[in-house]
Amino acid sequence: MTDETVRLTARITGVVQGVGFRYWTARKADELLLKGTVRNDHDGSVLLVAEGSVSDIEQLVKWLHSTRVPGRVENVDFEVSEASGEFDDFRIVG
Repeated sequence: MTDETVRLTARITGVVQGVGFRYWTARKADELLLKGTVRNDHDGSVLLVAEGSVSDIEQLVKWLHSTRVPGRVENVDFEVSEASGEFDDFRIVG
């Protein structure tokens, strides 16, 4: 593990709108001290951008794949890249 800050960009599909998914994702991100955004997309998916330590991002990905998330996650397409540092906090947008 490293203390490097990375960016997670994820598109979550399934039954993830209208079930509190963004709220609980923001709560989990706050718990992990991540910064970024989560929003509903027009196609019924949720777009998540989060920046933080590698270990905290790994914990978020593990949580997204768990049965503890609201709704029903069918798929999490994600990539990890270099963090931009553009976020001051984590918020629900759109």
